[in-house]
Amino acid sequence: MVVVVVRLLSMFVCSYGGYRIAALLNENYILRNPQQALAIIVSIILGLLIGYVLGGVLGRYSASALGGLDTLVFKASGADIFLIIMGALAGLLIALLPSVALLHFAWPGYVISLILFLFGGFIGGRMSYIKRSELAAMFKLGGVSGHAVPGSNARILDTSVIIDGRVVDIAKAGFLDGTMVVPRFVLEELQSVADSADNLKRSRGRRGLDVLNSLQRLDNVRIEITDQDFPEVTGVDSKLTTLSKVTGMPMVTNDFNLNRVAELQGVQILNINELAGALRPVVLPGEEMQVKIIREGKESGQGVGYLDDGTMIVVEHGKKAIGSESTVVATSVLQTPAGKMIFTELKEDAQER
Repeated sequence: MVVVVVRLLSMFVCSYGGYRIAALLNENYILRNPQQALAIIVSIILGLLIGYVLGGVLGRYSASALGGLDTLVFKASGADIFLIIMGALAGLLIALLPSVALLHFAWPGYVISLILFLFGGFIGGRMSYIKRSELAAMFKLGGVSGHAVPGSNARILDTSVIIDGRVVDIAKAGFLDGTMVVPRFVLEELQSVADSADNLKRSRGRRGLDVLNSLQRLDNVRIEITDQDFPEVTGVDSKLTTLSKVTGMPMVTNDFNLNRVAELQGVQILNINELAGALRPVVLPGEEMQVKIIREGKESGQGVGYLDDGTMIVVEHGKKAIGSESTVVATSVLQTPAGKMIFTELKEDAQER
């Protein structure tokens, strides 16, 4: 429909232009009387043809532009549109001040004033568009569409914590609730991992998507997908840090490196590994425990096992008991960024000493 309307308008304008050209030639006596009527007819026909072709091209571009505008308007909330209009009006008001003085300089002043108005309106609207999240929070306009706005219980989930999956159990227990914000670029990273040719990566990506589905089914959690992106920032981790700084929302992660970098930039981090470490039972030297030794350790004669919560148990001289469940006695505890490591020895060895 848009193409047809633009084409008809273009044909009308071009045919009228052809008529005016022929009439101008007649008025200046360039054409003789027998040729005047023919020239007008030919000019109108040429104008119609040119308008038909040109209108088709312009119509398709117009239809594409209007389609993009419809998509933007559909995604935008009332707060988005209001802030952009207010920003454009502020830019026009600022441009009005010098334009009043320029209007005294006839047509050069008119041209410069028009440029100032266009430039001021564009810059004002653009600045409001870029800063709409902060402005919406400042004026308490509510959420802006597709963009995260700081909330008292809103948190950003990164890729590592989604794939890990323990966030679902924590949310079920009621220790994590409210709005969980998942950026679109994190979803795209999960999708690319799920489509990987590597079997391990593919299973991890699909697990992450299943975790999001599980979170969506919880009554105390609301998953919000945000389209807010930072094209000038490269890397998912850097984008997450920037998003957390802009919105003021804490970030939930298991990534140790991202944790350290984000903390250096003043971003609040909720690390599930630290939570799990804090909830692990305290093991004191001399305490006994049951552990199944499953493999050799790094040092000669050592065996390694794990508690139910994933804590690594290093058993001195435990190589001989690999494959069996043994009673061990704790000798020391080492805290590492990845969690606790408990060094033990077999009970019979401790009794011999």
